[in-house]
Amino acid sequence: MSINSEPQLYEDIDPDRRLSLGEALIPVVGTIFFLAVGIVMLDLDPQIPLFWGITFAGLLGRYHFGYTWQDIYEGISQSILMGLQAIFILFIIYMLIAAWVSAGTIPTIMYYGLEFLTPTVFLPFAAVLAAVVAFAVGSSWTTAGTLGVAMVGIGTGLGIPAPMTAGAVLSGAYTGDKNSPLSDTTNLAAAVTNTELIDHVRAMRVGTLVSFGISLLLFVVLGFRATGSIPAGQVAEMQTALASTYSITPITLLPLVITFALALYRYPALPSLSAGVFAGVGVSTIVQGTSFATAWAHVHNGTGPETGVKLTNELLASSGLSGSIWVITIVIAALVLGGVLETTGVLAALAHYIGEAVSSVASLTAGTAVTTFLMNVLAAEQYVAIVVPGMTLRNLYDEYDLQSRNLSRAVEASGTTTSALVPWSSGGVYMASVFGVPVVSYAPYYFFGILSPLVLIFMGVTGWQMFYQDDSDANAGTERGTVSARSSSQTDVDD
Repeated sequence: MSINSEPQLYEDIDPDRRLSLGEALIPVVGTIFFLAVGIVMLDLDPQIPLFWGITFAGLLGRYHFGYTWQDIYEGISQSILMGLQAIFILFIIYMLIAAWVSAGTIPTIMYYGLEFLTPTVFLPFAAVLAAVVAFAVGSSWTTAGTLGVAMVGIGTGLGIPAPMTAGAVLSGAYTGDKNSPLSDTTNLAAAVTNTELIDHVRAMRVGTLVSFGISLLLFVVLGFRATGSIPAGQVAEMQTALASTYSITPITLLPLVITFALALYRYPALPSLSAGVFAGVGVSTIVQGTSFATAWAHVHNGTGPETGVKLTNELLASSGLSGSIWVITIVIAALVLGGVLETTGVLAALAHYIGEAVSSVASLTAGTAVTTFLMNVLAAEQYVAIVVPGMTLRNLYDEYDLQSRNLSRAVEASGTTTSALVPWSSGGVYMASVFGVPVVSYAPYYFFGILSPLVLIFMGVTGWQMFYQDDSDANAGTERGTVSARSSSQTDVDD
């Protein structure tokens, strides 16, 4: 993806408009308060408390921080523009899932998966398979929206709770995504930190493998605990229901093959997924005998097959294009809020003050992780979470004699992976929607998303896998960086 505008940096803001830490925290605390009251206490959907937060932040920006309404509108427009690709992908994914259910693609994957998998190996198998697919296609979203949906169906048939399956698929999907040179976030993290792509990927490799390895061990443990939990006759009942409703044949896997093949040939996500929709409609018409108009009606309105088994009906129910509106409104509201906070200098101020609190390589690494996650929470978009700290903290990494790949690794390890842990972010909303599982339910099983930033912080604290500009003397580099950082801070104070 390309970035049309750089984020506002604290140093670029007029000194008279630079916010203090207290001022920057006002809209943040207010928004968190609104979300807590609206969602937890009043049981409202997220759109309304997000609207409260937007209104509060906008009024502060206009009447307290001194920005015009035009400034705020332009900031909102830029934020939505940055998230426009994610919005389009959401539309297409909802169409894709409905098309693949109608075509029998997802039912066929479920049928064969129930035939060969067992509860003991299912969770680690799902994680590894998702990692391989995401690495090949360069997209965690595509992997979750296609393979992940089928895995939830298979897992449910095997007696595995859907939140566990979602956690396993996400752990694998983000592992593959982070290490794929085809991934947009991988390329973005390298670009905004001025890091060579191959250096960025190599820097992430060890930490990613450690996090994923621990995750796999935990899924193995969960798998052993799930052994023997299959309700009697459930697998056979589901397979019979699938076979009686759909034509189960390898031909129905053609939409999946086409989609992944285009992604492997480095076609962008939107045309690859769109091709999958058209292929799904074609297979639905030719193989399943659905009329052309009905197949497209499924794409628009969703599917609700009557297989004779309630559980199978629920797993194969999809909402289609029309069902994406609820999700899209959350994403747009979150992007609008992020645009207001970006324009009024709130995000830049928070990044600046976190940077000022840094006094060592360990605190710099931890500060980057915290800043990046905070951007996910406030801006609700992983691209913003990568770009803002990636550009804001570059000089600090130079002052500590650290190579830029330390920064690129940090913003991706704590930005890309944690997006799915924030319920109102585009990643959290999307994943919860495609899996049919709330973020708070799958989050405890999304081991990789939790471990990735923790392993990053461990690296910073211990110095393990930290890359210095002069690798022959890492300790000297730390000392020089500390002196340089303190000198720079003193110079800023003197100025």
